[in-house]
Amino acid sequence: MATNYRLLTPAEIAQLEKQLCVADSWENIQVAENFTPTHIHYTRFSGTIRLGVFEKEFQLPGGMSKHAGLCRVTLHNVTVGDNCCIENVKNYIANYTIGHDTFIENVDIILVDRETSFGNGVEVSVLNETGGREVMIHDRLSAHEAYIMALYRHRPQLIERMKEIVQAYVKERTSDSGQIGNHVTIVDAGYIKNVFVGDYCQIEGTSRLKNGSINSNEHDPVHIGSGVICDDFIISSGSNVEDGTMLSRCFVGQACHMGHNYSASDSLFFSNCQEENGEACAIFAGPFTVTHHKSTLLIAGMFSFMNAGSGSNQSNHMYKLGPIHQGALERGAKTTSDSYILWPARIGAFSLVMGRHVKHPDTSNLPFSYLIEEKNTTYLAPGVNLRSVGTIRDAQKWPKRDKRKDPDRLDQINYNLLSPYTIQKMMTGRMILKDLSKVSGETSEIYSYQSAKIRNSALNKGIKFYEMAIHKFLGNSVIKRLENLHFASDEEIRARLQPDTPVGGGEWVDVSGLIAPKSEVERLMQEIETGSLTTVAEMHAQFAEMHRNYYTYEWTWAYEKMLEFYQLDATRITAKDIVAIVKQWQQSVVELDKMVYEDARKEFSLSSMTGFGADGTRREQELDFEQVRGAFESNPFVTAVLEHIRVKTELGNELIARLDNLL
Repeated sequence: MATNYRLLTPAEIAQLEKQLCVADSWENIQVAENFTPTHIHYTRFSGTIRLGVFEKEFQLPGGMSKHAGLCRVTLHNVTVGDNCCIENVKNYIANYTIGHDTFIENVDIILVDRETSFGNGVEVSVLNETGGREVMIHDRLSAHEAYIMALYRHRPQLIERMKEIVQAYVKERTSDSGQIGNHVTIVDAGYIKNVFVGDYCQIEGTSRLKNGSINSNEHDPVHIGSGVICDDFIISSGSNVEDGTMLSRCFVGQACHMGHNYSASDSLFFSNCQEENGEACAIFAGPFTVTHHKSTLLIAGMFSFMNAGSGSNQSNHMYKLGPIHQGALERGAKTTSDSYILWPARIGAFSLVMGRHVKHPDTSNLPFSYLIEEKNTTYLAPGVNLRSVGTIRDAQKWPKRDKRKDPDRLDQINYNLLSPYTIQKMMTGRMILKDLSKVSGETSEIYSYQSAKIRNSALNKGIKFYEMAIHKFLGNSVIKRLENLHFASDEEIRARLQPDTPVGGGEWVDVSGLIAPKSEVERLMQEIETGSLTTVAEMHAQFAEMHRNYYTYEWTWAYEKMLEFYQLDATRITAKDIVAIVKQWQQSVVELDKMVYEDARKEFSLSSMTGFGADGTRREQELDFEQVRGAFESNPFVTAVLEHIRVKTELGNELIARLDNLL
């Protein structure tokens, strides 16, 4: 972008007029020092105009090239950077600064009309369509900030202070002129009003964009495709919004993909969400919320790491006071095809929902469960998802599917399957199941819990699954704490086991992707309430710090729970105690892996081959299956499970060997 401008010379004005250009006043046009009018034709100028140089050519698909310049366009109060090509604007471009190397062709209108904040400050009525949980969206919104603003309404002073912080940011973004960045492409587009367009953005065939920000950048460009309609929106870096998607009052986080006529209103979508074909209304879609199917409606729910099966549906009102009910599927929960949940309800982490559930279950303290409907009754199988090959595969694929390339990441995402957040729930769930057995009797066939039924066998298996997972997590933590160290005495072991910080004890929370001690989240909220934290940037830095210190805080929690669960005295822990924990860990890891292995084997059973081997014998069926799906023994996931068993067994043996001199 030029920094030194001059007025047009009489010769330049004469050449522009010869090339059928007109201006309200040639004196209101300033140009870069090396400007030449050669490539400006059929252009109308009004208001204050600044023009850069037009020296380069754009190489277009198909081998076509076009020289930078202006042709058949009306500009009003516009600054055009160096080497832009702007052609065939049906109406006009008004009140914009356009960066360098930007290509604009065949658009209807691009304008800023009076003061605007470009989507910043729009209130999204998330979770409750009738209002009461509004989140003020802005360019720097994280899933964690939105979580607090939506859910902590019982602290009105906190919410008021958060709104003030956001409003201060909104004031910074408010202007009566807009910006289209460098290396932007806008072609075959319709109506664009009050929209900020970041660097390297591509807008192709878009129908309407109104009151929003597209925060594209060189590291992670944004693409807006054909037929898209967006009103009152913010779209973050790395996202793709394609193929007739319609958004109204929505925030789209980093590296999201939306397409195939998806429609959403009053909804928040955070990092790596993928939404296609279906519909969303008033949802809080935390990181990795995925839905692919036309018949799927997500409404008034909170989700993260979630996959919605085709035909998944929820209801947020019971025809009384309107759509006021809400629900949550905690991280990692899934719905099967044609599942239905009547809100209010809360489904525990990494659970599977199958069938229709109308009695408002709350299974948040029984994670990794199956909720299965049978004759209008919800049956609960606690912990069974811990042995599922799908659960393990999901945990492995999420980090690999993080498509964010922007180094400035808005969301702090923790991918751990087992964490203080899920283990504390399993510890609580284990006690709940034991109490149910004790109160109702060990021989009862059916137990009742939170409007759900639990069969006797499922209850006993649930206790076993939770205990194995607890052994696995605590053992992992102990081994990590003691790795690569040699000890001359039990006192040295006890010293090493001592936590590095008191922070981390007590309850942990999942703040939409960020797993952290509740005490740290509480401290952040108090700093907001007291006014010691005053900017969006400071809030973001605090969340990033919690994420960075996760493993330090995790050990504080794990150490406390290790003493409690294994009934150990911190002043008397010996190598023998550690070896006992490690052996229990080995047993649990191997047993869980074997269950996962057997679950994977089902995918290669004879019944799974149904539909393979067209018109052939059973042998042809098997060969066809093997060509398409591969052999069980060579399946990458199966070999990874076997390798995991070997590695973990050796890891435990290595620590035991290091402690052998103290036994």
